[in-house]
Amino acid sequence: MADTTIMNAAAYTAKGTARDKVALPSDLFDGTVNMPVMHQAVKAYLANQRQGNASTKTRGFVVGGNQKPWKQKGTGRARQGSTRAPNWVGGGTVFGPRPRSYAEAVPRKVRALARKSALNARAREDAIIVVDSLEYDAPKTSQLVGFLNSLGLSGKKVLILTDGVKPNVYMSSRNMTDTQVLNYTDVSTYNILWSEVVVIESAALGQSLGPVAEDEGEAEAEGKHEKKAAKSAKKTTRKSATKKSGRKSTSKSASAKKPTRKSAAKATKRTAKKKGK
Repeated sequence: MADTTIMNAAAYTAKGTARDKVALPSDLFDGTVNMPVMHQAVKAYLANQRQGNASTKTRGFVVGGNQKPWKQKGTGRARQGSTRAPNWVGGGTVFGPRPRSYAEAVPRKVRALARKSALNARAREDAIIVVDSLEYDAPKTSQLVGFLNSLGLSGKKVLILTDGVKPNVYMSSRNMTDTQVLNYTDVSTYNILWSEVVVIESAALGQSLGPVAEDEGEAEAEGKHEKKAAKSAKKTTRKSATKKSGRKSTSKSASAKKPTRKSAAKATKRTAKKKGK
């Protein structure tokens, strides 16, 4: 029988800050888990992924074999009519696969029940997380990875269900093998059962989460990071200034040394002239 208790799920902000648990919609999360229906939906999904291109040739489609290999009688061997018979090497195939469709149709209500059962199965395992709206200005995999790490989901198969189509969020996860981003209305039973944790946007469930103040630690960390960046910029400017001053001093010393060398050369010439006299 269906469980009438209210199911709760952990909730987080779009930056990964924890918030109070939220109650899941009772019309969808009522505890119903129908295993045979889920098996039927998953089996049909996998069957519909098959292309059905396997093909073999019967003896009528194999090239050659029109002439009788030897006469009917008098050779002592078994009678043969063609070298493309199935008992010959290089001959045709008997009852081999032919191109066909493996499509399986599942009634709409059965698909809906299977999807509902899969979500309830994950809710029973406390594997559903509700988050605020994910809004990315541009595709950024590192941003999505940091968000999942803040939720403690690194190394797990994660399914993110968005409220509508969000190309930036989808493209941020394309090169992540353990993460899938789908529209909430397009998710199938197979996708839900494939994942270990399901992350759903609150708007997809018809809920609106109020604003929550982010952690002060994050703000402090951001401030420290900005201070470090400013200090490093100052250091680089100081180093460049010292290098320039050092170059100027070396050029001045070199210019000062040049006349001393000339004067020494003149002195040697004078002494040589005096000796000659």
